[in-house]
Formats: sequence, C-alpha cells, structure tokens
Amino acid sequence: MSLSHRAGYVVGVLITLLTLSHACQARVHSHGRFVRIKGTRFVLHRSYFVFNGFNSYWMMHVAADPSERYKVSKTFREAAAVGLSECRTWAFSDGSDGALRISPGVYDKLVFQALDFVISKARRHGIRLILSFVINYKDFGGRPQYVEWARNAGVNVNGGDDFYTNPTVKKYYKNHVKKVITRMNTITRIAYKDDPTIMGWELMNEPRCQADSSGRMVNLGSRNGKFVKSLDRKHLLEIGMEGFYGDSMPKKKVNNPAGYNQVGTDFITNNLIKGIDFTTIHAYPDIWLSGQNDSAQMAFMKRWMHSHAIDSNKILKKPLVLAEFGKSNKDSGHSLGEKDQYLRKVYESMNKFERTGGEIGDGYGIILSQHASTREVISGQSHKMTTLSRMLLPGKHGIKVGFLKAWRYLNSCSPF
Repeated sequence: MSLSHRAGYVVGVLITLLTLSHACQARVHSHGRFVRIKGTRFVLHRSYFVFNGFNSYWMMHVAADPSERYKVSKTFREAAAVGLSECRTWAFSDGSDGALRISPGVYDKLVFQALDFVISKARRHGIRLILSFVINYKDFGGRPQYVEWARNAGVNVNGGDDFYTNPTVKKYYKNHVKKVITRMNTITRIAYKDDPTIMGWELMNEPRCQADSSGRMVNLGSRNGKFVKSLDRKHLLEIGMEGFYGDSMPKKKVNNPAGYNQVGTDFITNNLIKGIDFTTIHAYPDIWLSGQNDSAQMAFMKRWMHSHAIDSNKILKKPLVLAEFGKSNKDSGHSLGEKDQYLRKVYESMNKFERTGGEIGDGYGIILSQHASTREVISGQSHKMTTLSRMLLPGKHGIKVGFLKAWRYLNSCSPF
C-alpha cells in the first residue's frame, strides 16, 4: 500500500515476514550463518527457521540525523524483547529531500552511513533484515522518480510503466542494486553481500503496472532477479508482491478483493521466475473491503492467507511470507482492543495452519512501549513460533489437521 495511506514512524510490530530460529534463536552475530531455503521452508543451519517480524521502512531516513538514531536502537531493542527476529526496511530514497540517491550515480554518503548504522544495530540485537531496492509509488521517489530522471536526461519515456522496459531506466535500477549489494559497511567493515544480518533482498515494494494487466511486463522487472543473483548468491530474494492473482489462472481471481483484478501482477507467473526464493503477500482488508464489517474482513483475510499458502506450497513450491498486514487506528470506531483482537485472530489462523502441516502516523503503527496489550499479543505469538520451530526439526512435520498443512509454510510480519 502507498505510504501516503500507511506511512509512519513506528516503534512497534510488523507481523509479516519474520521468523524465530529454533536453536539459534536469531542471534545473527553469534554464528554468522545465512538463512537458506529447503523445499518450502526456511532453514538456518540445520533447523527450520520460523519467524515473526515487523516493517519499519523509515529507519535509514531517521538514522540520517545522528540525534534521532536512538529511535532505531530503541525499535530494535523493543522488538528483540518481544521475540521479533526480522525487520523489513528500505535501502532506497530517490531524489527527495534527504535522499540516499540524489540523482543517477550520485549518492549522499551520510545517508548511506545511516543505512550502515541500521544494519549494525540490527546485527547487535540479533535481528535479520529484508532490504527493499525501490518502491512502486512516488513516496521517497520510487518508480516515478526513475522515469523522471530519464525524461530529464532527454530520454523518450511515456510514464511510470516504462520503468519495466526502458533501457535507460532499467540501467538506473541495476546500478542502484549493484551499489547497495556491493556496499562496504563503514561500521561493521562487512560488505552487504557478505553480511548474514541481511536475510534477503526485495526487488520492489508492491510492483504494479497499468500498461499491462497480465503481469507479463512486471515479469520483465522480476527478471532482475538474475542480475541480483549474479552479484550475490548468499542472500535470499523476493519480489515484494501483494499477492493479486492474474491471467495465468483466471479462476483464482475470485480470491482477489473487488477492483484488484487489473493491477498488472500475477502471483503465480511472477513468482515462478528462477532466482525468486520465496513468495510474499500483503493484506489490508480494512482498505480493500472498506465498508464491510469486521467479520467479512476477517473471513477475507483467512481466505487470502489460505489460498496463497496452498499455491506457494503446491504450485510454486516456495516458502510464503505474510509481509504486511494490519488494521488502521484511523478506521471508524477503532479501538486498541479491536486491533489486538484482529492480531490475535490472524495469529491464531497462522498457528492453526502451521500445526497442521515524531510520529507521522498512518494508523497502522504499533508503539510497543505505549501499547502494553498489543505488546503482550505479539510477545505471545513470538513465544508460540519459537515453540513451533522446536517441533519442526528436519524429518518431523508437526501436528497435522487435514489439508491445511500448507500453512506450515507461512511466516509472518506485520506493521510496526
């Protein structure tokens, strides 16, 4: 979702992409091992890796001001205290005030050092990172900024969707990817491509394409995975998709929320591309199903998770991460208790399926130090996932309840 709808400085919890390791308990710096893929599971050393995590997109931006860096440290400290072991954040900021990349080939070294700081603090607190290279929207520059740079350089471009096809724009993107992956951290003295603190890379947050609703044009962008793997074979890679089904399996479009059948992505074909290691979905039923009651939204949420878990397991044969979900406190009639209850129900669904085989404020933020009840919900889930990971030793399969074993392959993260 665009940051204009859900942006915010959050010291809290994102329940979408993260896992607790079984024996290593996600202490990144203790062992220096990289998270791997084995079939439809994440693996760390010789243990299945199940995680609970959070999104904090703002970290590099905030850390660029040394007087504000305590917010980054506080976030990691509070997250680790409740058992969160993964964080998804931005490794980009293009052309805007305080940008990492001022223009193609021109970087602000102080902002890059801020990203170094974020990685070093994550390492210190035993939290792994998923770093995103760009965003679909104009927030922090994003895909529109790339096209604008090309236009200003005299390149004939028509609009934002040229990001996927124009040679100049594609070169801008690849240059940034290479710059980030090969970066030497000025604090840890470890190259990003060699740092196990980083769990994986994300090609783009929520890619979409108006020019081609089939998903084929976005596939061109997804094939950047081959380029990423040519630079770094140690880290995992995902696209950054929301999970909308496309034309490859039209019958599956019934799972999409109304009005989201023509966004230019295809969960199946886009994720089949070689080099993409795991799949992701996002879920905002309070936005996608606005006007419907909580019961209808929760029913959709369960169907959304279930269908993608099945397809990731049976068709794509890759792990699935619920990378973003939440419930805004700006919704009409919202209460903290309702948000806690929503988190509990999502967690309960995930656990059931696993057992079976200066605040900007978008409303989705959770400030752990201020929301004791939510902190308890998240901490409880982290504890359950730690227990679950100990059950899922290689060769064992946990408790089975019918065909819902597909949920054993879904990990979670949600918005701080």
